[in-house]
Formats: sequence, structure tokens, C-alpha cells
Amino acid sequence: MAELYEGDKVEVTVGAVAHGGHCVARHEGRVIFVRHALPGERVVTEITEIHKAYLRGDCVEVLDASPDRITPRCPYAHANGCGGCDLQHVAPAAQRGWKTAVVREQLTRLGGLDAAAVDALGVTVEALPGGDEGWRTRVRYRADALGRPGLLKHRSNEVVAISRCAIAHPEIQALDVLERRWPDRDVIDVVKPSAGPAQLVQEPPQQIEERAAGHAFAISAGGFWQVHPAAADALTGAVRELLAPRPGEHAWDLYGGAGLFAASLADAVGVTGAVTMVESARDGVAAARGNLAGLPVRVVEATVEKALHRDRRPKERLPRPDVVVLDPPRTGAGAAVVRAIAAAGPRAVAYVACDPAALARDVRTFRDQGWELRALRAFDLFPQTHHVECVALLAPADGGR
Repeated sequence: MAELYEGDKVEVTVGAVAHGGHCVARHEGRVIFVRHALPGERVVTEITEIHKAYLRGDCVEVLDASPDRITPRCPYAHANGCGGCDLQHVAPAAQRGWKTAVVREQLTRLGGLDAAAVDALGVTVEALPGGDEGWRTRVRYRADALGRPGLLKHRSNEVVAISRCAIAHPEIQALDVLERRWPDRDVIDVVKPSAGPAQLVQEPPQQIEERAAGHAFAISAGGFWQVHPAAADALTGAVRELLAPRPGEHAWDLYGGAGLFAASLADAVGVTGAVTMVESARDGVAAARGNLAGLPVRVVEATVEKALHRDRRPKERLPRPDVVVLDPPRTGAGAAVVRAIAAAGPRAVAYVACDPAALARDVRTFRDQGWELRALRAFDLFPQTHHVECVALLAPADGGR
């Protein structure tokens, strides 16, 4: 087996898609994770990283193309170019098929579900309205050494200077951010709130207003909010549909942010019910308390791990929930949080996941606690990229209380 080095080029036949925006290929028995390729293609791959167990590479020439291949509409979406869009070379319907395959593979390999159980879920990634360009309402540009704005290469801090980002919201594209030099800033954040014009995020960040699920949310311009204009409504709708919270129930909203799911839950449980929201970020807690004023919601400032710890003093313990919304960061909730939720005895959990691998690992932990995955919806919140958002319904296998 010939030794390979970064910059070497090898011819490979591309295999299945893998989590992370690449496909799996093999060369002389070694695994190569190839970007900018499609399953079934024969391509020339340039090696970009060498690891003991695998290699990484970029497709630099297509010898036999897949019927799902299209010409990228962005001139920066290519090997050694902008790292933001992994799938510009893939037809839109095939992008959703790609993501569906990844979700299914993670549930079987990491979640421990058999193929029949995954088939029964009928998982398919759903498109959101608005098309696959011009959807991103929050963009973080970087400035290079000359002050030129751009975006980062894949797995790199190197800036690719650009003149246009095709997935940025049209109002963001209309700003002069990419026409200026930024000698005094390394990061240039731009936001297009749902209630207001596109604007540069100031230092310190200004307040903006987002609207979703029948509510208005005041947040910091630099704070977290879903970047697709239709995402917040799609996710709250899926949570309400799957979880089916009832009037008079008590709900937990864990990792609650600015209060999006808590507000929707409060509408469902009504004045006879209650919601307990847990958030650790101080700016998120402040925003949530303002946004949820007048609703039957208690906002707890704590990490979820601490809030669910059994040794908390009685007055600090969370009331027993009927239903739970779990919306953890990309790394997932983790085994301790999952076990604490299961021990609390809710009838159902709606798990909102931005990473299918983290979701699958936590699904396995829920299953170890005697729970089952009842339903799953997946959304293409990030067209042209490998990212996919899921909403999973979990419940005790014995039916619960």
C-alpha cells in the first residue's frame, strides 16, 4: 500500500453518504471521507487530511457523474473554497434524500434501532417554504488580513473573500457589508429579524424582535434564534403536533432560550396548566422573562443538569412534568439528563435536535430506560448544507402514566 500525503490525488469510486457532508470511499483499503462528491461517482480526490484510521479529501475532478449532480450556483462552493455549503453540487430533492439517509443511518448505528423500526417511522426530510437560496437570516462574515470580508474554508480558519453569499437573506445581500473593508473587525455579524430590517450587529448588540407561533420575542441581535425564516413556526408546530400537550398539564421546556417553546406550551396547557422553563445563559433568561410575562411560565436560571439534580432543596425542585420539550445544544442532552427526565415520569418527550448523531445517542439512552421512539419528523432548515433538524417523540414503552 503506497503512502499518501496531503495534496496527493487518487481516483476512487464513491460509496454511501456519511454524517458531516461527505461520502465514504476507499483506496487500497483505506477509508477516505470525500466532500463535493455523490454516491456512485468515479472521481479524482485530493487528500486534505491524514489520520491514522481514515483520510479526508475533496473531489477535484468528476470522471463519471451521478444523475443527481448539478452545477453549483455559488462560485465559491468547490474544493478549497467556502466551507459553508456542503451540498451545492446536489439537486435539491437529492439533498433531502441525502439527509434522510444520514438520519436513518445514525438511528440504526448509534441509536441501536433495527432497520424495520426505522422504516416504520417513515422518516423523510421535509422542505420548508422559500426555496433553497436566500434563506439565512443570520450570517457571520470574517475579515481576512487585508480586511476583506468573507467566509471560512472547511475545517479551517482561513478566510475566503467573497462578493456574494447565495444563501444569505436578500436584505442581508443588499447591505454593503461585502463591498467594504473591515480593518478593525475580525467578525462581522449581520441579522435579518422577522420584525425589522437587516442590520449589522453592533457592539454591544442591540435588541431585535422575532415573531413566531403567534408571539413576539425580544432578543439580543447577537443571541440565538433559528436562522431559517420558517424554522421557528415549523418546529413549534411539530412539537405541538407530536407532544399534544393538554389543558391543565404541567410542561418542562429544557434549554429554553428566549422562550419560543415555552410560549407555545403555555398556549396549549392554558391557565389551568403551567410551564417550567430552564435556561442557563443569562441573556436568554432575561429575554425569556420579558417575553413570557403574563403567561403561566416559571423561568429557572440554571443548567439543565443542575435543575434536574435529585439533591436540590425541595423548594428548588422542578414540579413533576406531564410533558417535556428537550432542545439541547449540538452535543445533545447526555445520559445524565436523559436518565433524570425518564425518572421524572412524563408521559412524553419532544426532542428537538440539530445533530442526528447526538439525537441517536440520546435515543439509545432513553431506550435503556425503557422508553421508545414513537415518531420523528425531519426538516431541511439548512438547504445547501449537510445540516438537518429533527423533532422526535419519545414515550415510555409501557405507555407511562
